[in-house]
Amino acid sequence: MSRFEKHVFVCLNERTASDARGCCNAKGAAQVLDLLKGAVHERGLNKRIRVQRAGCLDHCEQGVAIVVYPEATWYGNVTPADCAEIVEKHLAGGKPVERLLLK
Repeated sequence: MSRFEKHVFVCLNERTASDARGCCNAKGAAQVLDLLKGAVHERGLNKRIRVQRAGCLDHCEQGVAIVVYPEATWYGNVTPADCAEIVEKHLAGGKPVERLLLK
């Protein structure tokens, strides 16, 4: 059993510039990962929530893609500006950020 209540996976997959699907890495995934990790740590949630990099989550066209487990909440088109809201509303508050959900 995991010691974490939630795992947040941020896609950092990288494709060639010629790939029509694009890639999360080219859309700022590394900055999103760093901001989420920092915000989780600043709020003291890092003992309960693990934020980590992931390979391809297969939502390249909607990147930066993120998935939060165990509830399997999928986010797409996440930008650095969205990170604080995800941490506040979802990770700390338990309510997903509706406007970013992949449907």
